[in-house]
Formats: sequence, C-alpha cells, structure tokens
Amino acid sequence: MTVDLPLLPRPLILDGGLATELEARGFDLKHKLWSARLLLEDPGALSDVHLAYLRAGAGCIISASYQASVDGFMALGLSEAEALALLDLSLQLGRDAITRYSEECRPAVRPLLAASVGPYGACLADGSEYRGHYHLDQAGLYRFHRQRFLRLAAGGADFLACETIPCIDEALALNRLIAETASPAWISFSCRDDAHLSSGESIEQAARALAGNAWLFALGVNCTAPGHITALIDRLRSAWSRRIVVYPNSGEQYCAATGRWQGTRSPLEFAAAASTWWQHGADIIGGCCRTGPAHVAALRRALA
Repeated sequence: MTVDLPLLPRPLILDGGLATELEARGFDLKHKLWSARLLLEDPGALSDVHLAYLRAGAGCIISASYQASVDGFMALGLSEAEALALLDLSLQLGRDAITRYSEECRPAVRPLLAASVGPYGACLADGSEYRGHYHLDQAGLYRFHRQRFLRLAAGGADFLACETIPCIDEALALNRLIAETASPAWISFSCRDDAHLSSGESIEQAARALAGNAWLFALGVNCTAPGHITALIDRLRSAWSRRIVVYPNSGEQYCAATGRWQGTRSPLEFAAAASTWWQHGADIIGGCCRTGPAHVAALRRALA
C-alpha cells in the first residue's frame, strides 16, 4: 500500500457525504450499520454514489466501511468470514467506480481510494464519536479496531482514512496500528469548537502526541461545523508539519427535537470557505455530512 501526494499547486479534492447522497437518492439509512447496510442490500448503489463524486470532480473517494464492523455484521447473523468479505467488498466497490470513471473520462491522474476506518462510537451508534467519552481505555480501543484495520490495510486501497476520531486515546490506538502495519494513513478528528476535539482535548496536544509516526502523512478535521475550520487549521499547523486534511459538514444544524436539519449552506458558500482553508494551509479538502456532488463540483471550480 502506497500513497503518492506530491506537492501540488492546488489541494486534493475529496468526495462528500456518502450517506447524504444515498438519502438524496431515496435510501432509508435509519439502521445501526447506517450506509454500511447497503454492502449487504444494494452494493451497486454505493458504487454509483462513488462514481457520482468522481464525475463531480473528486480526486479521492472514501470507502463505505465507516460504520462497518465484523461484530456489527455478525449481529445480523453473518459468519465472521462473511463479515470480513463485506469489508473487502467496500474497497472493491470503490475500485470499480474508479475503473468506470477512468474508462469514461480518461483523467490525467487516476483518482485515489481511501479505506474508511470509523471511530468506536460509530459502531455503538449512540453518538459518542461526538463526545469522546468511551468506556474503553486505549488498549481496549486498540483491540476493537485491530481486526477491521488489518483487513482494510491489506485490501489494496491507496491509504486509510481514520475518521471522526473524538479523543487522543483512540487516535493513539489507531496510530499504533498504522505503525505496526506500515500503512499510509490520515487521522481526522471531530471537534466541538475552534480549538478542541470532541473530548475537550486541544488539537495541538493531539498533533504533538502523534508526530512521531512517519506513516501518518496527514492530520485534520471532519464532521465538524465549517465555521470552526480556519482556526483549527491554524492551530494544527502550529504543531504539525505534514499535510492537513479538512472535510467538514455543510454548515446546517441538526435539531434533535424535530429530527431535521435546519438552515442552509449552499455549495457556492461552502466552496468560498474552502478557498480560505486552502490559503491557511489545508492540503486535502472535501465535505462530510449534508454535502453532496454539487458541493464537490463547487470545490473543484473554486480550487482549480
């Protein structure tokens, strides 16, 4: 597994929210496995969404393994071997989309595939990835992640994307796996404000704790309000010399009382903010919740 991200005059553009686009296409994802459920029920839909993001201008897509876990699949009655095969499928669907896009559009540079490694809280499906207060210590988090991480690391993606990590302990557990497998990877955090991880720890503290692993080629932020991103980049840059990745939410606010998203953040507004993130030092830019192909297309135009 290798990753080749040379110095570029413009940032690498990521995809947007996988679940967001699936819901826009009519899929009901109210399930503990979220979009990973479609690995079982409609894998072609996942590949189609990957392709939509590539057509919109993404130079990197992220696999549908964020909320996938061996335990989660086995709870549905699958065997361990069948669960592991679904992790493999998540990567194959990404490769298939890249092949389809490459044959269709003949890009000068072949798009990249990142294997998504979601946080422990995503598999609990209780929102704890936005709090970071787990009942597991660092050793327990290492054990939780190990089987899935090893399978994804061996699956032929360009690198691993450890996403929405809320606390330093979980980042350190993943960092250990990154080093042990010699796998190029990034770690991106969920943040509560413009200075702190969801756990309350400072982002500078997190960067310093992870600085010794050369296989960790980028740190950053995802699934966070876009208004916090510029300050987080500045703080991260003060403690981190390698690449910075940011892919925040659209800017809409989720209302738990109504179960609806409120407010608007147009793709053009999102892309305008992204130009500032690039100027402040972000090397890899995309979108997370409530962003879709229109946001990626706007990013491509604004950052071209």
